[in-house]
This record gives sequence, C-alpha cells and structure tokens, in this order.
Amino acid sequence: MKLPRAQASAWAAAAKMAQRLRRAECAEVSPSPVNWSQRAALYVHWPYCEKRCSYCNFNKYIPRGVEEAAVRRCLVTEAQTLLGLSGVQRVESVFFGGGTPSLASPHTVAAVLEAVAQATDLPADTEVTLEANPTSAPASKLAAFGAAGVNRLSIGLQSLDDTELQLLGRTHSASEGLRTLAEARRLFPGRVSVDLMLGLPAQRVGPWLRQLEELLRCCDDHISLYQLSLERGTALFTQVQQGALPAPDPELAAEMFLEGRTALREAGFRQYEVSNFTRNGALSTHNWTYWQCGQYIGIGPGAHGRFVPQGAGGHVREARIQTLEPDNWMKEVMQCGHGTWKCIPLGKLELLEEVLAMGLRTDVGITHQGSPVFVGRYGRAGLSVADPSTSTPRCLASENPLPCARRVTAVPAFQDTVLGPFRKPCHLLPSILRGWGQKGRGGHGYLPTRPSGMGSFALYPSLPWLILQRGPPY
Repeated sequence: MKLPRAQASAWAAAAKMAQRLRRAECAEVSPSPVNWSQRAALYVHWPYCEKRCSYCNFNKYIPRGVEEAAVRRCLVTEAQTLLGLSGVQRVESVFFGGGTPSLASPHTVAAVLEAVAQATDLPADTEVTLEANPTSAPASKLAAFGAAGVNRLSIGLQSLDDTELQLLGRTHSASEGLRTLAEARRLFPGRVSVDLMLGLPAQRVGPWLRQLEELLRCCDDHISLYQLSLERGTALFTQVQQGALPAPDPELAAEMFLEGRTALREAGFRQYEVSNFTRNGALSTHNWTYWQCGQYIGIGPGAHGRFVPQGAGGHVREARIQTLEPDNWMKEVMQCGHGTWKCIPLGKLELLEEVLAMGLRTDVGITHQGSPVFVGRYGRAGLSVADPSTSTPRCLASENPLPCARRVTAVPAFQDTVLGPFRKPCHLLPSILRGWGQKGRGGHGYLPTRPSGMGSFALYPSLPWLILQRGPPY
C-alpha cells in the first residue's frame, strides 16, 4: 500500500517524536521494578495475505480489498481494552504476525504502538518485531516500518531454491528473498531473523545443506529451522495424500536438522530453543516470553493470549482466543471493545502442562527454584521453567550455560541410558509432544509452538537432547 508523500512524512515524524519523548522520559525517570504479574508481551495478528501458501493452515484470508482504516481502529480499540483488562503496567515486546503484516500500512503499526504507549508503559527499547515477506517488503516500506517503531524483522525466506519456493506456493524467488534480507540487514543491523524450512517432499540433505551454507554467508544473528508439517486441508497435504508428491521422509528430515545444527554451531550460533538459533545475544525476547510461560495478550482475528485479568479483579490465568473471521471480529470489537471468542480459566494441571511443554523446548530447561509463572499470587503452584536469575535473554547470550543438574531437576528419571533404542530423535518425539504441536496462531489449537505464536510447521528432532542427556545440547 502506498501513502501520499505528505501523509507518510507526517506520521513518520509523529512516530519519531513519540520515540524521542519516550527515550527522554526513560532518561529522566529511573525505571521501577515491575513484577511478573504486571508485565506482558503483545501479539498483533494481521490476517490478510496475497495468496495462501500450499503448506499453511493459519487463520488468514485473501480479500478482494481491505478497509485498513477500519481494521486499524479495531486493533487500537482491542489493544486498549485488553491492556486495561489485564492490568499490566509494562509491555515488554510487541510482535506483528499474520497473515502477512508487511502488507499493512506502516501507519497501522504506528497507531497500534501509540495506543499501547498511551495505555501502559512501552519502554523506548522495547523489541518490536514485524514478519515480512520479500514481495511485500521493498526497502522503502521497510524503512517506513522502522520510522513507525519496528526495530526487528522476521523474514520468511523458507527456501533458497526456486523450485521449492514454487512447491510451497511462495510469491518470491530466491534472489528476491536474498535481496530483501540484505536491505533488512542494512536498515535493522543485528535485528533480522530468517526462517528456513526442511523436510519437504523429495528434498535431499546435500542440496538443503548448501542452501543453509549460502544463508550463513549473508544472514544476520538469528535463524529458525522449521520442519514441514503436513496439515489437513492444505494444498500440499492433498497432493501428498493423492500421490502427486512423495510423503516427506522423517529420517531425512532428522538428518537435515542434525547436520544443519552442526553447521550453525560452527558458525557461532547457539541453539537456545528447539528450532531457534542465535549468536551475539540476538534471541527473540518476544518468543522467550512464550517459552517462559509469561503473560501475553493477543489482539486481532484469531489471536491467542494468556494472562490474568487483574484489571477486572481476576486472579486466575486465562487462555483467550479472539474471533477468527475478520468481519465478525470487527463487529464484536465495535460493539464490545474486544472480539474475544473463547475465554478458558487455566487450572494448575493446565499450567503445569504448559510449563513442561514450553520449558523443555529451551536450553535452560526446567527447575524447581521458582519462576514468575508459579510463585506468588493468583493460584500458581511451585514449579518453574528456569531460575529467576537465569531466565533473561542476557543469561542465554552468555557462553557459560548453567550446569545441567540445575537445568533438569524436574525430570531426573530421564538419563543417558534411556537413549539406547532412541538414537534417532524423531522416534521418540511424536509420543512426547504431539499434543502440543503446530497450533495456535490462527485459532487452531492450544499451545504455541512456532515463535511468535505458532504455526503450521514446527520442529521436534532435537528435543531428546534437551530432555535425555546430562550434558548440554551443544
């Protein structure tokens, strides 16, 4: 979407002024500690796409036209309503996902961030991530998103092979993807993440590794490796089911992942979560909130959230799902201030399940020392995802991880001897975490698996190293 030059200049100047004011306020007033129950991440779902990729089952729509001003007003209204309901005093990260949020106007991003800053504390250095597809993110628009307040990009390259990109239904070529990555790194140095998929039909280890090696020559400091998950109702699922394409080989996918992990480690990356690798401390603060079971508020059609509604006097953490269909969601927001479709109070058992599923995804693991999720008020029990002193991104950026004895004290029954019949990781994983797989962002399921919330492809192959080995998984 192109904006008139005068209008674009006006909102860009306003956004920069707001950022300067927030920095000035932070400099003048030393920040007071804000406890866990008063902090949250914010996920913003933009549900529209140019086309549906062949593997995707997210909550997304291909509209003939979008009344963006109306969508923007509803996003702003729902953000204000749910922030007030949550009672949080600080938003620590914002993630614009979809769909294809890079199709939205930067004005929409600026408006949402300004609404958040007016409703609660939004520090000037808050991580603000936007998912971008190469064909909808020319350099001029990326720069405009930066002026609107975005300071981190997540680029869905998915593959560097044009034949594979066509198979996946992507609208960009490999060269266009690399060109977008170069522009993103120029505009957001050290703050660009890229996605690379593996385990596609007929894909082979050698060619995929060459893609990864090419990506390592031009990437930034964060890479996500995702294994394709064939989802019922997608074009790719139908093609495989009808025999038009071979089914992905899980053994080859496991080999790709293990070889890819080795290449990433040799390039200085650390695997801080099952499918996410970082160097120079550039991990995703927003996704880390998910994996530490922190509070997060979801706005937009089909968005998920988990928070305690303290603003309404609540004391129990709730799982919330917003209405899926955009037009119905907008009607509800205009009538009620929000479009919450389901609101499910979470008991201690559900909370424990989330802590186990999320904690085992990270290289910090699970301990009994006490965490912001389960210690304190609002009916939390006494299990943790990580020590409070070690659950921050800065800790993960260090080169000296915690001794494993502290990291896995909650699962002492798993020892090296268990690995005997399960040397191939994919043999064990389906029975461990199948119930937590690839659902959530578009209202399709229960727990977030993909960063930012969730997706129709996820990666499990390295998890036994996080669960079963005494030594660190690197």
